Amino acid sequence: MASVVVVEDDADIARLVARTLRGAGHEVRVEHDGLAGLTAVREERPDVVVLDWMVPRMDGVEVCEAVRADPDLTGVRVLLLTARAEDDDLAWAFAAGADDYVAKPFSTRDLTARVQALLDRR
Repeated sequence: MASVVVVEDDADIARLVARTLRGAGHEVRVEHDGLAGLTAVREERPDVVVLDWMVPRMDGVEVCEAVRADPDLTGVRVLLLTARAEDDDLAWAFAAGADDYVAKPFSTRDLTARVQALLDRR
């Protein structure tokens, strides 16, 4: 079992992601804005963060950059789950330190597989 922090402001999507990942055997904490998400990551030190780009108070790219800048969080994997899917967005996300990127709408099977792939790289 791995620990996952989900940062998603859309309640329906957050529930879907949490239910999917719990169904795969993971422990999941959900936050609905970037600042709360970053706090959760610092408290939990999860294995994976599933992070929406466009969340309030601190966007997902800023959260990703903060995670990458924190030496205590070097083992945390970051997966951006977002509606932003242009080539420039992908480049920006990876430059910020994202380990993977899933565009919405998404398949729960694909999300689960990508989270597992990130865990396997630990």
